[in-house]
Amino acid sequence: MKTILVPIDFSDVSGKVVKTAAALAGAFGSRVILVHVAEPEPQFVGYDPGPLSVRVAVAGDIHADQRRLEALKVKFGVGADVLALHVQGSIPEEILSLAKEHGARLIVMGAHGHGALYHLLVGSVTNAVLKAGVCPVLIVPGDREGEGKEGRV
Repeated sequence: MKTILVPIDFSDVSGKVVKTAAALAGAFGSRVILVHVAEPEPQFVGYDPGPLSVRVAVAGDIHADQRRLEALKVKFGVGADVLALHVQGSIPEEILSLAKEHGARLIVMGAHGHGALYHLLVGSVTNAVLKAGVCPVLIVPGDREGEGKEGRV
């Protein structure tokens, strides 16, 4: 496995995802692409790039997310080949595009365990990535009710 793509959303399951990906990368000597995909900036009618206050807030969020990604790189160990990316766009589309662009042989991502109604109405990033079938996907389950939250990042 040359490259492992690891989408991170900073939810409770993210710590478990990083731990699993780090173990796999260490075992196989893989390069890791750690990525957080943010929704695109909101569009405002009547404004070109959007009000300044919104742009400043979005820029602050992007910088904070990038710092969180950089902090997660430490969990892969000294000398590990880890690239941390923060991108904006449609989450499933960006994950799939990055997997193709970087030649990922595996995607390691978390599942939140929402119910059937949620998936029917909203859909699921994990399902969208699975359906595209660009490479194998390892799904790390989130904590069940009553379990600890030690995986939180």
